[in-house]
Amino acid sequence: KMHKGNRKIGLGIMGWADMLILLGIPYNSKRAFTLAETVMKFFRDTARTSSVALAKERGVFPNFQGSIYDAPGMPMPRNATTTTIAPTGTLSIIADCSSGIEPLFAIAYKRAIMDTVFTEFNRYFLQSARELGFYSDALISEINQRGTLRGIKGIPPKIKKLYRTAHEISYSDHIGMQASFQKYTDNAVSKTINLPATAKKEDVAKAYFLAYEKGCKGITIFRYGARKGTLIRFPDVD
Repeated sequence: KMHKGNRKIGLGIMGWADMLILLGIPYNSKRAFTLAETVMKFFRDTARTSSVALAKERGVFPNFQGSIYDAPGMPMPRNATTTTIAPTGTLSIIADCSSGIEPLFAIAYKRAIMDTVFTEFNRYFLQSARELGFYSDALISEINQRGTLRGIKGIPPKIKKLYRTAHEISYSDHIGMQASFQKYTDNAVSKTINLPATAKKEDVAKAYFLAYEKGCKGITIFRYGARKGTLIRFPDVD
């Protein structure tokens, strides 16, 4: 009854990290945050326009009266909400792209399917390495062991910035990206805020308060190594 009364839907995106890489924009940059707002505003405006058009044919959602839309000058949509950012874990695997709005978790990692373990390598990095002339078997072997580019010599600084992984991005930049999307998203935004294993309770508190101040509806914090079964173990590198 509640579902039909509000008719909430949640259009969103995935492959965000891949798109930034293809555009040459580092994930944790002001340019990326601005682009996130631009893209999500387009999604929201387009979704609402379509919902309003549908409402003209079939009527507004049953619980419209008394809602935030029930005011002069507000749109009259068919759906109480139209946008959300989902994790898209399985969908992104099927589509072979990065998940949701998350940064790359690793450049190289192992994936277990049934009894077989596959090593997966970011195809865009391989392409960059070949085009810029720093590709080598030794480099690939080292990245396979580390998972990230951190601490590896011979890689242009610009490339290292472009391919920063989740554990190399500060919690404030993780939250900055989430807040940029949340600004134009009706429902919540799925986003993991990665913290190092050395993070303390005070660091977790800072992350929650920052997310609250920036208008996020909720956050998920993961402190590296806090639970068994972590997908990737990263060597300690200065």
